[in-house]
Amino acid sequence: MADSSRGRTIGYWVTTSLLALGFGGGGITDLIASAESVEFYKSLGYPEYLLTFFGIAKLLGTITILAPKLPRLKEWAYAGIVIDLLGAIWSHLAMSDPLEKLAPAVVFLGIALGSYFLRPEARRLPDPA
Repeated sequence: MADSSRGRTIGYWVTTSLLALGFGGGGITDLIASAESVEFYKSLGYPEYLLTFFGIAKLLGTITILAPKLPRLKEWAYAGIVIDLLGAIWSHLAMSDPLEKLAPAVVFLGIALGSYFLRPEARRLPDPA
């Protein structure tokens, strides 16, 4: 394996692991309706019942990006993750939250994009010919 290919693989697994830990952990705390999750959703003006929906979506997205193959489903999972993070950023901006509340979503957006663009060929849709 060439050094650049090895570095790309390491970068992919580091970003993907961080993304999976963040989204998987967030999915679990949403599903169990932890006090922190409930307070977080309320602070953004979201109804509490969305915790279950977002928890399930986050866990399914996490499983999908970690599973081998499934390139089309991975495209959808990454799209959902990016939409979730953009929605979080927008919500924080709409609530005039300070930058420190906005930063985690921005950082995770960068991590998600890193994971997406560093994916190995086996985890991508084939180029249309």
